[in-house]
Amino acid sequence: MMLTIIFPVLNERLRLESGITRTVEFLEKIEFRDYEIIIVDNGSEDETPGIARGLCKKYERVKYERIAVRGVGAAFRRGVELSSGEIVGYMDIDLSTNIKHLGEAVHIFQTRPEIAYINGSRFARESDTRGRKWYRRITSQGLLILLKCFLRMKSTDAVCGFTFVRRDAALSLIEGCSNDNGWFYMIEFLLRAEKRGVNILDYPVEWQEDYNTTVKVFKTICNYLVQIARLFWEFYIRKNI
Repeated sequence: MMLTIIFPVLNERLRLESGITRTVEFLEKIEFRDYEIIIVDNGSEDETPGIARGLCKKYERVKYERIAVRGVGAAFRRGVELSSGEIVGYMDIDLSTNIKHLGEAVHIFQTRPEIAYINGSRFARESDTRGRKWYRRITSQGLLILLKCFLRMKSTDAVCGFTFVRRDAALSLIEGCSNDNGWFYMIEFLLRAEKRGVNILDYPVEWQEDYNTTVKVFKTICNYLVQIARLFWEFYIRKNI
């Protein structure tokens, strides 16, 4: 079973080398070598491209792709398109989600063929989330309430930064999703998987807040509200007209 790990990056000169190196070393430690890592750069203006190319020279299983538009959604789509693995997914380059869960995900896909999608959750009962700032906690919980009330989301988290899917299911979901380029794309990806009845494992994780995040909270929230309204119209209004 081959695994493709996508790392969407934007101006990540401070964290890119550490994130890739820790991932490669972990996979070597657990003796899992059937993998590829794709760094998808969505518009970096710092030293990220040079660092990424250096990592490609250092590690034969690391690849680098630069795209012309910004956004995690755009980076994820491109990464899946380029992927060779039977399992494909993405992680945040800061590795806020404990790297040990990558090995656990590999084991689950190897031993439980009925599972098609692993959705990392910071808010499951067994999860251990640390260092979350109070205002980020409020916005995250507010988002979950909106998603559950208006879009009937079943999962306990929507944007943990740890998602892995069987590639055939990922390609099918991408075909049915919008072309949104931002973070909300990953939420839509999950919601459409739920509506299709994809077998999703809502997976509790250990997660540590990264205080150097590049996410712009207010702008992200505004986009989320617009996108929730769009999906509510599509899922529950338009089909009844």
